[in-house]
Amino acid sequence: MSAEAKPSPEAIRLARAENPKMRERDLATQLGVSEADLVAAHVGEGVRRIEPRVSEVLLGLEALGEVMALTRNESAVHEKIGIYDKVVPGQRAMMLLGADIDLRIFPDAWAHGFAVEKNDGETVRRSLQFFDKAGDAVHKIHLRPASNVAAYEELVSRLISADQSHSIETMPVEKTGFDESEAGSSDELRERWSTMTDVHQFFGMLRSLKLNRRQALDMIGEDYAWRLDGDALNAMFLHAAQEGIPIMCFVGNHGCIQIHSGPVANIKTMGPWINVLDETFHLHLRADHVRELWAVRKPTKDGHVTSIEAYGADGEMIIQFFGKRSEGRTERDDWRMIAENLPRLPRLTAA
Repeated sequence: MSAEAKPSPEAIRLARAENPKMRERDLATQLGVSEADLVAAHVGEGVRRIEPRVSEVLLGLEALGEVMALTRNESAVHEKIGIYDKVVPGQRAMMLLGADIDLRIFPDAWAHGFAVEKNDGETVRRSLQFFDKAGDAVHKIHLRPASNVAAYEELVSRLISADQSHSIETMPVEKTGFDESEAGSSDELRERWSTMTDVHQFFGMLRSLKLNRRQALDMIGEDYAWRLDGDALNAMFLHAAQEGIPIMCFVGNHGCIQIHSGPVANIKTMGPWINVLDETFHLHLRADHVRELWAVRKPTKDGHVTSIEAYGADGEMIIQFFGKRSEGRTERDDWRMIAENLPRLPRLTAA
């Protein structure tokens, strides 16, 4: 949306005052602005603009102690409580490999940053919020009662931006795609897929064959990928919770992927939402946004591993699950049994 078409910062603040309990994302949608526009309009009123210097941010977060990390996309919200430690730096990608907070971060997507304080009765809720060029959230860090507020303020002071204006420029994020006429054949795909020795080779394989994930799943054949019934998501959660099976749950956007590794216990379905409400892990998943659900088998040097992957109407992956395993270990038998016995859908064949 152009700057001329957006509501003014004053109009955005008025709408916020008139709708104090509405979620920021919902209010932004109602106003026709991005969530970052909504936050920027409140600069000077509990909001400070900060520079999204990703490496400096990540390296400074450990001093805050226990916080809550939040990563989301349109259909899933992933929240983990823990400490930001074990940062692995990189130019195009960074990793955080803490015991509780496990992230894969792509710094080029981080365009806008804010330090946000909200009065909630007698308490002040503090957070660091980062957005992409379109104004969509890529990652947020929320302080908790045990967090070190002095360390938070020291980090904010280092990152503070000279620009404290009430509006930002947003632009659409360009989605990369491949020319279908240059895509690899199903035979090439099967040859490359069958000889993988590590799941991380999957992305390179897709790039070299100029295929996206969904194209590859359609082409590969049912020995490597098969459609699941939509109810299989609930069934997977319930089986994993009842049997105490530790899983890996990935939720991401183009700027950050957040991972939970461990058991899930408290599963609650509320309307279209499937929720995990555990002590240090919360997940909120819009099951009605899932257009396709797949089980996917990838070869590794330790035997094949099986993922469950949910895709939205746009063909983008919403969420992905594995059985928890360590490098060099075979896939858990109990996870594999769940994945291979969930209700399947017949594969559509061309007429």
